[in-house]
Amino acid sequence: MSWENNVRKVVPYVPGEQPKAEKMIKLNTNECPYPPSPKVMDALQNLSANCMRLYPDPAVTDLRQALADYYKVNVEQVFVGVGSDDVIANAFMTFFNSKKPILFPDITYSFYDVWAELFGIPYERIALTEDFRINPEDYKRENGGIIFPNPNAPTGVLEDLSMIEDILKSNPDVVVMVDEAYIDFGGASALALLEKYENLLVIQTFSKSRAMAGMRIGYAIGNEKLIGYLNDVKFSFNSYTMNQTSIAMGVACVKDDAYFKETVGKVIATRERVKKELKELGFSFPDAMSNFIFATHESIPAAELFEACKKENIFVRYFKKPRIDNYLRISIGTDEEMDTLLTFLKKYIAQKQ
Repeated sequence: MSWENNVRKVVPYVPGEQPKAEKMIKLNTNECPYPPSPKVMDALQNLSANCMRLYPDPAVTDLRQALADYYKVNVEQVFVGVGSDDVIANAFMTFFNSKKPILFPDITYSFYDVWAELFGIPYERIALTEDFRINPEDYKRENGGIIFPNPNAPTGVLEDLSMIEDILKSNPDVVVMVDEAYIDFGGASALALLEKYENLLVIQTFSKSRAMAGMRIGYAIGNEKLIGYLNDVKFSFNSYTMNQTSIAMGVACVKDDAYFKETVGKVIATRERVKKELKELGFSFPDAMSNFIFATHESIPAAELFEACKKENIFVRYFKKPRIDNYLRISIGTDEEMDTLLTFLKKYIAQKQ
C-alpha cells in the first residue's frame, strides 16, 4: 500500500499573486498603501538583542492588554494569533464540531471552505442576493455555526448591525463569527453587540487598516468563556505562536491612534474619489465600504482588463468563479498609484470604443 493513501488531500487556498517586478502598482492583495506608524519602527529599534533568545510570553499579555484598553473590554475577552487566518482556524477547530453544517456565503473569503475541508467540518454555502447582500432568513435553519465577513470580501458590501443581530437572535445555540478585516474603512463594528450575545465572536486584523500585513497579527474579541475555550485549543496546539517582535510592534501600533485614523482617512478619501472616476469610465460596483472596489465594466470583460493591466505592471485581482467572473477587485493604493491606473484605463477603454 502506498504511503500516499494516508495523506490528507485538500484543495488549498490560493492567495493573490505576489509579483516581483521592480516598477509595479500592486492593487491585488488589499494591503495598506502607507507604512505603519513611526512608533512601530521605534519599538523595533528599542528591542534588546537579549529578548530574541527568550521565548515570548505565551499569553501575549502586553498586546492583549493594549487591545483590551483600546476597545474597552476585559483582557480575558481578547485572543490573538498570527494573522486573522490563524485566529479563524483556531476558532473553526474550537467551535465548529457539530455534525450539522456550518453556514457562510457563496461569495466570500475563500479560505472558509478550505478550513472546513481540512478539519472535516460539514458546510453549506448560502447564496447572496443578486445585489450581493446577505438575507438573514437564509441563516434561520439548523446549523453548526455561522461565519461571514463584514464588509464582505471580495464584494466590499457592508451589512448593518440590525442584520447581524437578526442572525444572532435566531442562532443562540451556535457560535456566530463576524470577520471584520475591513470594518475600519466604513460601518459600525459588531463589537457593540458583545454584551447582548455570548455566542458572538468578532475577528479583526492588523493587515489592512493598521498597515502591518507583514507582521501577521490578528485577534478575536468575545465573552470570556469563548476566549477561554479558544486558548485551550491554542495551548494544546502551539503555545508560542507570536514572536517578541510582533508583540512589541503591535502594542506600539495600537497606541498610536492618531496615525491609525489619519491613514484610514486617506484610504477612504481616495476610495471615494476613485469610485466617481470609475463610474465615469463605465464601471459599476457595489458601494464599497472597504479598502477595495469590486468593479465590472459595461462592455469590456474583466478577464481582458485584468490581462491588459498586468502587461502594464498594474496588478489587480481577478476571480474566475461563478457569479463574479466579470468583476475585478481593485485595492485602494496611494493617490499617485490610483491616478496611474485610471489614466491607463481611460486610454485602454477609449481605444476599445
